[in-house]
Amino acid sequence: MNTEPTPVQDSPFRSEPTARDLAPQYVLPLVVRLEKAAPPARTDALETAARAVLVMLSDERSLGDGEWAQAIRDWQDARIRKVVRRARGAEWRRAEALPGITVTGKSAEVRVFPPVPLDGWPKDLAKLQVSGTELDDPEPPAGPDLAEPVLWMSPEVEMSAGKAMAQAGHGAQLAWWELSDEERATWRDAGFPLAVRTADPAQWRDLTTSRLPLVRDAGFTEIAPGSCTVVADHPALR
Repeated sequence: MNTEPTPVQDSPFRSEPTARDLAPQYVLPLVVRLEKAAPPARTDALETAARAVLVMLSDERSLGDGEWAQAIRDWQDARIRKVVRRARGAEWRRAEALPGITVTGKSAEVRVFPPVPLDGWPKDLAKLQVSGTELDDPEPPAGPDLAEPVLWMSPEVEMSAGKAMAQAGHGAQLAWWELSDEERATWRDAGFPLAVRTADPAQWRDLTTSRLPLVRDAGFTEIAPGSCTVVADHPALR
């Protein structure tokens, strides 16, 4: 499937009502494994969530006549919502038993599931906690390799780790939409390398006017509608 870039006038992230609001609303569930004794590092969790979205979009079950393809199409016709919940122990094992894909980072595990209706979550996911997911980086992350994609987070918007994971996923998806089939295949075959970093204020001003894919959050949770949260800096889009 070659999903065309979303027209600006009908972006899934615009805060004002658009034609997307008339479509049935779906959500992409992501669950991060959060064991008390060994929580993941925040940056690794954000990067793993972004890769999980890309893995779902590129999976053969999400394409053409695949078993998840219609759900993916229905979701992409609406608001492209993503919700990150957390699980540990038996909760995580029940989540792993549901159809989906687990993506593993350096310290993080994130399971992504095919989209579900906004009010139709599987019961084993619906009962998981969604708010207040907080994570830290034991050490500041190193500077990114600019030869690979970088998802630049806003230095101006404070978000919980769960919210930031969803925003990183949005940025990765916007980059995916903008790429050609060949560029997508190259990124996928390399294992979707990417980094998530917070821009400094001066850099952020340049990024938001650079014409790179920019996420403006619709404001359903935590932050004000229209807030700029992520710029997707993929080398092929510079």
